[in-house]
Amino acid sequence: MESITVSRSMDAPPEAVREAMGDLGPFMRAAGFDEVDGDGDVIRLANRVGPATIQLELVLRETDHDLAYDQREGIFKEMRTTYDVEPSGEGSEVTATTEFALDVALVGEVLDSTIIKRQRRVELDAQFDWLETQTDDE
Repeated sequence: MESITVSRSMDAPPEAVREAMGDLGPFMRAAGFDEVDGDGDVIRLANRVGPATIQLELVLRETDHDLAYDQREGIFKEMRTTYDVEPSGEGSEVTATTEFALDVALVGEVLDSTIIKRQRRVELDAQFDWLETQTDDE
């Protein structure tokens, strides 16, 4: 499986960051997805990446991580993302890791792991930017 990890230090305490992440609709939209729809533990996303539109159905899962979800349907053979928030100095260190395996039959030559990693880094950075704006007053 391929993997991408992005971390960022934030001035807000871990509780404030976790609370902002818990507002899943805006948190997922902050990644730049064109469509976000949630129903309980299921999140449906759509996003244009290059010449293709990626549609994913994610399911939240209970783990030791602050937030974790797996792809249930989509272009990946397998995909999971975890977010961890740890105390750091007077603020927090937020780390997101996405692991994925491409389903070559679905993706073909349109997308490759380099494009996926680049796009995922942009999405995670945008989510972290949003978290910072949501926790500025903390």
